[in-house]
Amino acid sequence: MADHATLPIDMVSDVVCPWCYVGKRLLEIAVAAKPEIPVEVRFRPYFLNPWVPREGISREEYLIAKFGSVERYNSRNDRVAEAAASLGLPYARERIKRQPNTLDCHRLIHWADEAGAAGAMKQRLMTLYFAEGGDLTDREVLVRAAADCGLDADRVRALLAGDADVALIESEAQAAKESGIEAVPCFIFGDMIAVSGAQAPEYLAATIERAADEFARRVAAE
Repeated sequence: MADHATLPIDMVSDVVCPWCYVGKRLLEIAVAAKPEIPVEVRFRPYFLNPWVPREGISREEYLIAKFGSVERYNSRNDRVAEAAASLGLPYARERIKRQPNTLDCHRLIHWADEAGAAGAMKQRLMTLYFAEGGDLTDREVLVRAAADCGLDADRVRALLAGDADVALIESEAQAAKESGIEAVPCFIFGDMIAVSGAQAPEYLAATIERAADEFARRVAAE
């Protein structure tokens, strides 16, 4: 299938969504299982918690507001913790002390995409949050994360201080909602096939193959 056109895969997700953290790794496994199919993974913004203010709130306040109590959340969260562990993903939920608004995180991913580093930026932010308890409301934490992914720290610091691409990110996130996406991660293959949730890599790999065939036929017909 070397003659396949490059298949676009849009991952609509948020960096503070635990199933998105797992889902990104599952997609990577699926892509690796189909090395003969060229793909381009594109990361699209989604606001899991649009009500969280730009400065963020304490993790405890967030969990109580959304789930009723910290204990209730933890009891419901064991399955995702087990899924992360099975994939070798560190997940230290007890280290998370601050719940961020993720607008600036999505801006970072957008800017990293211009340098071909969107995937690395996405992963760094997720690792910071889920594994290291990093405060994603702290602008200097974001600047260091960007530098870790090869972006210019001074430029990123200046961009974060302004409103660059705020409207773009908000518009894309709103468009995802208006298209009917109510849960993430959501994977869209070739602008044709949508798969919701952190699905098994075998299922995602089969979807990649099916979408690649359909996408190649569509491109050939244009």
